[in-house]
Amino acid sequence: MSLNNLPTNPMNDPVYLPDLGRDELTTLILGWDQPRYRAVQLWEWLYHRKVDSFDRMYTLPERMRQRLAAETVLTRLELVQELHSSDGETSKYLFKLPDGQLIETVLMSYDGVRRTACISTQAGCAMGCVFCATGQMGFARNLSHGEIVEQALHMARILEADGERLSNVVLMGMGEPFHNYENSLNTIRVLTDETGLNIGQRHITVSTVGLVPAIYQFAEEELQVKLAISLHAATDEERTSLLPINKRWPLNDLLAAVRAYIAKTGRRVTFEWASIAGENDTAKQAHSLGNLLVGLHCHVNLIPLNPTSGYDGKPANPHHLNQFVNIVESYGIPCTVRVRRGIDIHAGCGQLKAALAGLQHSE
Repeated sequence: MSLNNLPTNPMNDPVYLPDLGRDELTTLILGWDQPRYRAVQLWEWLYHRKVDSFDRMYTLPERMRQRLAAETVLTRLELVQELHSSDGETSKYLFKLPDGQLIETVLMSYDGVRRTACISTQAGCAMGCVFCATGQMGFARNLSHGEIVEQALHMARILEADGERLSNVVLMGMGEPFHNYENSLNTIRVLTDETGLNIGQRHITVSTVGLVPAIYQFAEEELQVKLAISLHAATDEERTSLLPINKRWPLNDLLAAVRAYIAKTGRRVTFEWASIAGENDTAKQAHSLGNLLVGLHCHVNLIPLNPTSGYDGKPANPHHLNQFVNIVESYGIPCTVRVRRGIDIHAGCGQLKAALAGLQHSE
């Protein structure tokens, strides 16, 4: 995106700096008759030092800081609410955007070392997965890449205030990242920039319901980012009943794209499986899944279904989960059960929905 193509309006709104990539930021600063190195300094203040005030950018000339304050903004995210789970490891943050849209971001701690931010790429979601709260609320709009990046920045500041570091980012929050492809990709570039947040590519995961053309495209990006695919069923009939997108790209098409991705990148793919009692947690389903994926360089991640108000399914019980794991692994496919997190604050997978404490999603 060039600076000339930035959204404009008659009100001459200030430039939202997180929406600018390196080149666009440099173009802006050079246009102010500032030397190129000032753009480098500004980038580092934004993403390496993560400051939230122009006044703190002390290496920049005062007049430049004044102009930045007058003509640009650092944030579009207004923190409306934060909730902390009784598990002591999960927090959820509700942000309001200037147009009234609400999005949620989750911060999780693992093993006393990993600190993972689960960030949203859309306000709502158009995929309509029946057991997902975000899908139940419908689609409002794509987030700009600045609005996506800023969620990670916010989590990084929280952690650094406690002497910790954001180590992992998953694009698994509200929305379908591949439905907002370019902005999701631009986000990854900022997150992994060595002079920015400097998060290793292998510590970033993109989760998709299976937008087949985007999987082929993603394979060509030459990234080391992890790819997770929401599968949840091993037959077209059963998967379509859970994920409407399967009507457009059924399992044969999806797995062809996955094989092409693995052949191109050499990377293992994770298949996500929300385990629903009496639905997809049976031995028969496990054998169907094993036959479907046998020989594929992949991993299956079982997620006991998290409750949502719009779906009455129940999570699989531990006995059925263990049986399922054993059957899938008998086909030579690694299979694990994900630990449920933040259920009491509706911060688990499939639970994100921008309506808390009486706040309603704005259409």
